[in-house]
Amino acid sequence: MVVLIKRTAGMVIRIWFLIVFAIPASAQRNTTYSLQDLVDSLQHFMPMLLQQQALVNSARAGITEAKHTFLPKLIISDQLSLYSSNGLEGAYLPLGMIPSVSGSIRAAGNLQPATGNIASLYGEYELVNFGLRKAKLDNAEAYAGLAQADYNKQLYLLKLQAGRLYFAMLKSRSQLSVDEQNISRLESVYSVISALTRSGIRAGVDSSLAKAELSRSRVSYNEKLGNLNQLALQLSYLTGIPAANIHIDTTEKKYPLQGAGIFRSPDNPDNPLVAYYNSQNLLYQSAEALVKKSYLPKIILAAGSWGRGSSIQYNDDYTSLANGFGYQRFNYAAGIAFTYDLFNGTRKNDKLVQSRYQLQASEYALEQERLWLRNTLSQSDESIRIAEKNLAELPNQLQAATESYDQKLAQYKAGMINLVDLNNAAFLLYAAQSSYIETLNGWFLSNLERSAAMGNLDSFIQTIKR
Repeated sequence: MVVLIKRTAGMVIRIWFLIVFAIPASAQRNTTYSLQDLVDSLQHFMPMLLQQQALVNSARAGITEAKHTFLPKLIISDQLSLYSSNGLEGAYLPLGMIPSVSGSIRAAGNLQPATGNIASLYGEYELVNFGLRKAKLDNAEAYAGLAQADYNKQLYLLKLQAGRLYFAMLKSRSQLSVDEQNISRLESVYSVISALTRSGIRAGVDSSLAKAELSRSRVSYNEKLGNLNQLALQLSYLTGIPAANIHIDTTEKKYPLQGAGIFRSPDNPDNPLVAYYNSQNLLYQSAEALVKKSYLPKIILAAGSWGRGSSIQYNDDYTSLANGFGYQRFNYAAGIAFTYDLFNGTRKNDKLVQSRYQLQASEYALEQERLWLRNTLSQSDESIRIAEKNLAELPNQLQAATESYDQKLAQYKAGMINLVDLNNAAFLLYAAQSSYIETLNGWFLSNLERSAAMGNLDSFIQTIKR
């Protein structure tokens, strides 16, 4: 396969010289860009990629955040309050404010104000969470992996788009060169006809027809020049390079494509188009594992200490309010708790149903992408095969068309044929040149698409030298 590619590349280079030899002088005076140059500029300019990179950084920061969620809780608080102490015995359910559960030491109610102070230090740590910590970290890492894969996928697609525009611009510039040659031929024909008309050898109508054909060719050239400028604007949008400065060099023809024919399966996991869906699949798998671990019991170690002060003394003596601002009694507590919500099983099953459908959808998406890549590879291989056969035949057509035009021009000068015959020969030559450019461009694009399908796009881009 490599030998075939080298042979084809050599043929391409030789034939290209037969067609493209008239490049606008302005392009030669400006810096030219290779496909690699354009891709490098795109990678550092495109706001979409900068946005994606910021999202990648955010996802990576989420891994650190997930680690820190398992740090022990250590809460310190201090509260000064003004209150009345007029309680009664009896239990109650939790409320927004916690009344005292202790009874009063007096029979009558007493709304006399008092002050109090309480400070506490409370710590809590999950001793055992049955794999929740690892599941949460795995999920955060999978999310970061998906963000990175999404960035790589977007960059890969933009590189592919830049490659398509590059070869479209290369084709457009080459076609402009052919049109310039065609205009030059028609100008020469018009000069010959004008001279023959002035001498009375040819009728004036030939001069008018030749002038009309020359004008039509110039209009066609202007339209193609406009298309070339549109392509430059599209590349400028991707790369940030001013459109007026984007020039594709077609004079050196260094397109060996060595290494572009390395065979890789469309299922290649290194292909960013496949890696994205693999990462998505891993994320949903980790999400399912996280759901399973989130609803398991927890064993918690808790400890705390606190100090209290009150302006009410043990003998029901309401002292100065300032006495309640200090700390008079200190306590501590420590314990291990086992916690589990008895309805967690139902909640877990509900979440798992959603997670499994998401995982199933990601698997279908991966298979669809692989199917599309296999189809793209098959189509590209067929297009390359046909293009190479045509590239081997087109030089014969081009040579015959060139010889035919030269003969017809000599016959017209000798008065042996009319202008219609000469124009037909000129059109055949122009069509042969255009057909070759179209076929060669198809060969380039098919190799580009083939490399993209195999995950070999970067290697292909590096082979396209300026």
